[in-house]
Amino acid sequence: MLYEQLRSDIIAAAKARDMKKVTALRTIDGAIQKVAIDDNKEIDDALVISSLKKAVKDLKGANEQFAKGGRQDLIDNNLEEMKILEVYLPREMDATTLESLVDSAIAETQAKAKKDMGRIMGVLKKHPDAESINFGQANKLIQSKLLA
Repeated sequence: MLYEQLRSDIIAAAKARDMKKVTALRTIDGAIQKVAIDDNKEIDDALVISSLKKAVKDLKGANEQFAKGGRQDLIDNNLEEMKILEVYLPREMDATTLESLVDSAIAETQAKAKKDMGRIMGVLKKHPDAESINFGQANKLIQSKLLA
């Protein structure tokens, strides 16, 4: 289980005195536990992955703000933390595979217009490889293929 791996990596990083890694992993561990408690859910791989994706997205958003403020030191810290967290995320699907999936989802739903996007996204979310789909890219791709 992904969460067990994350927890054992916290211990290994602490023993190695890698404080940046310890801090990053403990922070995400706390976020995972908070979501589990707040939503009354068991900690499973899906919860861990969604928490990791949210943390990485938040760090990217913070970097945009830090760039506006000229704070390269904070950007560098966030980039290091993102590298640590991205190790636990599944690899994103390449563009060719994503396009193929989108095309088959459009064909399956017989979608013609942008009003059909919800059905297409629903098909993509049920796909076995859904965890590796970048839904932001999928959304843009779908919009480019459908009529207004």
